[in-house]
Amino acid sequence: MMIKLSGISKSYPGVQVLRNINLEIGAGEFVSITGRSGSGKSTLLNILGCLDTAGGGEYILDGRTISLGAGETELSRIRREKIGFIFQSHNLIPNLTALENVMLPLVYQKIPRAQRLKRAMAALAEVGMSDRADHLPSEMSGGQSQRTAIARALAARPKLLLADEPCGSLDAENRRIVMNIFLSLRNKGNTILLITHDTAEAASADRKLLLTNGTLNH
Repeated sequence: MMIKLSGISKSYPGVQVLRNINLEIGAGEFVSITGRSGSGKSTLLNILGCLDTAGGGEYILDGRTISLGAGETELSRIRREKIGFIFQSHNLIPNLTALENVMLPLVYQKIPRAQRLKRAMAALAEVGMSDRADHLPSEMSGGQSQRTAIARALAARPKLLLADEPCGSLDAENRRIVMNIFLSLRNKGNTILLITHDTAEAASADRKLLLTNGTLNH
């Protein structure tokens, strides 16, 4: 089991954002979560990605319980070791090439340079971006930038891929390319959680879940 949430809740002053969330995602599964703006998707993603902790309940990630009182140092280590993020805005560093962007997380993992280079090139090849390895983000299209961002997440070999509206800024053709990459990754055994407002994208997943007013509907 990659993810197990039991009774997860989260509130801010005067607002209950998540209510008794229960969820299990197996290793190698592709799951999508949809919901309107304000439904709690971002809060849930932040908890799953160890960017924040829940207010109550239990979160087990890859067999490890994430403490409700975990500090940023611990959460950062878990993110680095287990989670790959793919955001709508790509978040590539402008003055680094595609290859350098993909290699960067491996520096924080203290992986030797030769191995970093090999893994980064393999990740770029997996998303069809080998021929853009030496290009800066400004020299790439939005779709190419997003594929580079996916390669960056893959290079670190995470247990879990979290994709937050990864196609939100892409045209139809690039959305198709990115979704096909996710399906290919699922077929290779990657665990993927997709947050999206697009029902067509969500339907590509093995399971489609709906978050409504902080409650998860299976």
